[in-house]
Amino acid sequence: MELERSSNIQPKEVVIEASDVHKHYDTGKIKVKALQGVSLRIQRKEVVAIMGPSGCGKTTLLNCLSGLDWATAGTVKIANQDIRQLSDRQLTLLRAREMGFVFQTYNLLPVLTGLENVELPLLVSGVSARTARTRALASIEQVGLLDWAGQRPAEMSGGQRQRFAIARALATTPSIVWADEPTGALDSTTSQEIIDLMLTLNRELGLTFVWVTHALDVARQASRMITMRDGLISSDVLVEAQTETGAFEGKGVQ
Repeated sequence: MELERSSNIQPKEVVIEASDVHKHYDTGKIKVKALQGVSLRIQRKEVVAIMGPSGCGKTTLLNCLSGLDWATAGTVKIANQDIRQLSDRQLTLLRAREMGFVFQTYNLLPVLTGLENVELPLLVSGVSARTARTRALASIEQVGLLDWAGQRPAEMSGGQRQRFAIARALATTPSIVWADEPTGALDSTTSQEIIDLMLTLNRELGLTFVWVTHALDVARQASRMITMRDGLISSDVLVEAQTETGAFEGKGVQ
């Protein structure tokens, strides 16, 4: 079985655009400026890693770009749509059609099997049980875990859980996959397997990936690496080559 793409986004189109995005949190006595004017553009099929130390604003940026949180100021566009101008229903539909999410803690329901976890978002969105089963099995096959479809998360390794989380994201046939620290809870060998899987999906399905990571060895395997510090982008480079010492060569994004 093969996953079908249903996106209306065309190749080379800018699919994610942020303009002067700010995010402030008012804790009462202190106002935290998590983002201080971030602007960027991401094209279809890019693999973008957003990295930096804890507290730099990278997860906040992912949340604002994906519509999981609202920016205090600035504009975010997905597929040329200003998400702030969308109704709750329209934003929900945009997420369902264009976005998949992968998190560090997997977010699999422990009482459901791997297959049932992958099916769940499809059923909630109104997809028929027969179609949901077909699409879920196709996405599980894509991540190489059909033999584990009937197992519950407690019976799986961390890497297998993350593969099912990726399968769940794929089942909705998104064009963009947001991954917040997708390897953060995994050992180095399993982490590399997950990165290799996402890079394969990028090549074979044309998916756009946006990773948040604190790990340089993960970030430099993306096609583009954005480094954040104190709520600002401190560097934005296209990763062109990796040297024998593990360093990377790149050029700045204009």
